[in-house]
Amino acid sequence: MYLISACLMGKNYKYNGGNNECKEVLEFAERAKAEGKICILVCPEIEVLSVPRIPVEIVNGRAVNKEGTDVTEKFLLGSEKEWQKIEAKANGAKIEMAILKANSPSCGCEVIYDGTFTGKLVPGDGFFTKLLKEKGIRVITEKELISGEV
Repeated sequence: MYLISACLMGKNYKYNGGNNECKEVLEFAERAKAEGKICILVCPEIEVLSVPRIPVEIVNGRAVNKEGTDVTEKFLLGSEKEWQKIEAKANGAKIEMAILKANSPSCGCEVIYDGTFTGKLVPGDGFFTKLLKEKGIRVITEKELISGEV
């Protein structure tokens, strides 16, 4: 069983109402399905924030939107709600890996935007990625999948 960011699969959940559809992720999901694996699409932000929404980045460990509003509690709540949905769908099955959207304040893994809204990257994990790692789930981004590091 795999978890995959819904925006990478073409769902219009991105902050601006678009998506981050990724050919390699779509192909991975097709191969997994052909092997009898289940892919669960995830998006902790869609649970608690509207689309479109004001962009958010992490500043000193807090989720802050471009207007300066702290939305950390929404990100924590969205991550927890998404985990509860995953547990219900997984029904005890092992989650082998999560493929999440790089640099995102929810799904970024190892590298996230720095909070200046200038595209600069810094070391760190998004809120949802942190939760998954705490649960012992391996998390990668589409970048690792594309580069063949998986």
